[in-house]
Amino acid sequence: MPLRDVIVIDEERCDGCGDCVSACAEGAIAIVDGKARLVSDTYCDGLGACLGHCPQGAITVIRREAAAFDEAAVARHLAAGGAAAAPATPPVLQVLAQPEPHLGCPGSRPQLMPRPVEGPPAAGGDQTSQLRHWPVQLHLVPPTAAFFRGADVLLAADCVAFAVGDFHRRYLRGRSLAIACPKLDSNQEVYLGKLVAMIDEAEIRSLQVMVMEVPCCGGLLRLATEAVRRARRTVPVECLVVATDGRLLGQRAVAG
Repeated sequence: MPLRDVIVIDEERCDGCGDCVSACAEGAIAIVDGKARLVSDTYCDGLGACLGHCPQGAITVIRREAAAFDEAAVARHLAAGGAAAAPATPPVLQVLAQPEPHLGCPGSRPQLMPRPVEGPPAAGGDQTSQLRHWPVQLHLVPPTAAFFRGADVLLAADCVAFAVGDFHRRYLRGRSLAIACPKLDSNQEVYLGKLVAMIDEAEIRSLQVMVMEVPCCGGLLRLATEAVRRARRTVPVECLVVATDGRLLGQRAVAG
């Protein structure tokens, strides 16, 4: 067998989230017994498109003896539905088209929600949710998902929506969302890679970063500005700072 590049998955680091499954266009990865596994060497092209989608950094590319990549075998594999059937879809959500079933955690399965109907507030002052997609946590979102392509993106610190009473109406409407905590979240190099992919591959239109006034929140803005620095494209970046009582303290352009 020839020497060539194929992926290897560190079972100890893998948490079975399934992000790599949806990132692999060839269907070369499946979740088996709660862990990501390489289904067959013949399905892996060795390009490593899945690497930046693993929040645990469990995937690497190595050069070893392996059966040749076989496009015809991949086509048959995908036509057969991959390694397993996809989980059932809640009726209120539209699952985004994917080249193969999503075999990982249902909570990380990309889904597009019907766009909210604009109109007056419902009786009792309730506001319609402006969330347009799932998932939203930055470790879980596929950075090139359809809901990011050409979109205005809001990158918000986890606490923001709890502090701002009309977050949906004033800030989320018309935007795709990603949330993160720059203090408590681990493996933030993955965040950086995903933000770069949103800019370069999904070609987002703009990035608005919304953080709390507390010092640790500044890490989220630093991630965004570093992503812009590394990206090939240029996008406008704006930062909004929110007080712990929900007031908007400041709004300024930081890039673009």
